[in-house]
Amino acid sequence: MSLPPDRTPVIIGVGEITHRPADPASALEPLELMAQAVRSADEDAGGGFLARIDSLDVINIVSWRYDRVAQRLAERLGIVPPRAVYGQVGGETPMARLNEAALRIMNGNSVVAVISGGEAMHAVSKARAAGITLPWTPPAKVPENPIIASEHVTPLAIRHGIMQPVHIYPLYENATTPAWGLTPAQALAESGAAYAAISAVAAANPHAWNRKAFSADEITTAGSDNRMIAWPYTKRMVANNTVNQAAAVLMTSLAVARAAGIPEHRIIHIHGGASAAEPMDYLERDQYVHSVAQDAVLEQAMRIAGKPFDRVELYSCFPTVPKMARRTLGLDASAPLSVTGGLSFAGTGLNCYMLHAAAAMVRSLRDKPADQALLYGQGGYVTKHHALVVGCSPGVPAMLMLPVNVQAAAEAARIEVPHFDGGYAGQARLETFSVVYDRDGAPSHGSVIGRTPETDRVMGRIDIGDADTMAALLAMDRSPVGLEGRVSVDDDGLQRWHMA
Repeated sequence: MSLPPDRTPVIIGVGEITHRPADPASALEPLELMAQAVRSADEDAGGGFLARIDSLDVINIVSWRYDRVAQRLAERLGIVPPRAVYGQVGGETPMARLNEAALRIMNGNSVVAVISGGEAMHAVSKARAAGITLPWTPPAKVPENPIIASEHVTPLAIRHGIMQPVHIYPLYENATTPAWGLTPAQALAESGAAYAAISAVAAANPHAWNRKAFSADEITTAGSDNRMIAWPYTKRMVANNTVNQAAAVLMTSLAVARAAGIPEHRIIHIHGGASAAEPMDYLERDQYVHSVAQDAVLEQAMRIAGKPFDRVELYSCFPTVPKMARRTLGLDASAPLSVTGGLSFAGTGLNCYMLHAAAAMVRSLRDKPADQALLYGQGGYVTKHHALVVGCSPGVPAMLMLPVNVQAAAEAARIEVPHFDGGYAGQARLETFSVVYDRDGAPSHGSVIGRTPETDRVMGRIDIGDADTMAALLAMDRSPVGLEGRVSVDDDGLQRWHMA
């Protein structure tokens, strides 16, 4: 059984823009980058679809804050779609919007849909440094859908200084290392090999921001041009959002695509998707050696596929994410993890990377057809997860009709969340940790998450000047996870950690 062609959702066009002028004053603003990407997607589909767009989704923009974002883009394109929506923050949102557009087409609520996103942080940063006022649409006094820090991190996390994604992902990196039977040196080598392969993909991608292939040592070894950001992540292991890029994906039904004369080999089918999330407060997560939300999403993706994926794009903001995902998927350590080039090398317009990944996957499937491919996106800090299965032939209708939300499966797999005891003083066992570095490449601060003898959770600031503690945390031959420490409470009310 298959869906009728007029209810079969397909991708027919993709567009990408990478704009890197020497003078930031001549850089294109995000609205124009997106408009050009949408026009490029229309051209890729053969043209004539712009006026037929009935659904427009715009991925959240951070570099330049507008109001009426979706409406402004529609005006720039000269279209009046009945549905024009500007999204919330999240690296998984491109997959969610593509999935939702597919379901609207399947349900007869849309005929031609486009999803677009773009950023110009590189131009904004260069202009700010040069004291240049950019001649762009004035930013809004009250921007639409801004990032609200209090919704993403707690006051306690802010007081500890473990509040940004680059501070928080190491909690998973450092916890998974011993859980997988690895030394820190071995875990770093795995990250280096995976990211070297991803950088080689970026080098061959004409839309990548950085088209240089790096060796594993060049990626993992800290130096003047590759400083340590947060242990064990160097600059080349961290997502690069200082780019000027935009992407767009154009979708319709199989019937419309065929009526327009689009060749079958250029049509990419949507097979189904899945989403789930972890608690926003990372202290309220059950553990840090895997994510039950990520597991549930990828397990549904595997059910939708019904057989091993021919190729995958695993979100790679930091190495721990694709390393966890490939293990859940049962992929070999040498398996290619990206068709795009990763967030560190191909670049990421903050929330937009997976839209570029969708474009790269479409090109990849057109060049080398396959029935099953995976696009997996993630947002927050191992927080929000969304996977989408695509291929060159129609999927199984029952799989596309599966409930996208698999939160119940994630919660069923979650073990008991430890009680947090912020007033505890005494012995504790190290559960995981994060050490943050300054711009000179020296440790600036850090915190340990630990467990009391009663298995309550604690969070203690590290004394960077404590040589014994730092030596234990940064050792390459043995993970400190599981070692005993001592927790005290200072006059400021924050817990402190010392190795026993």
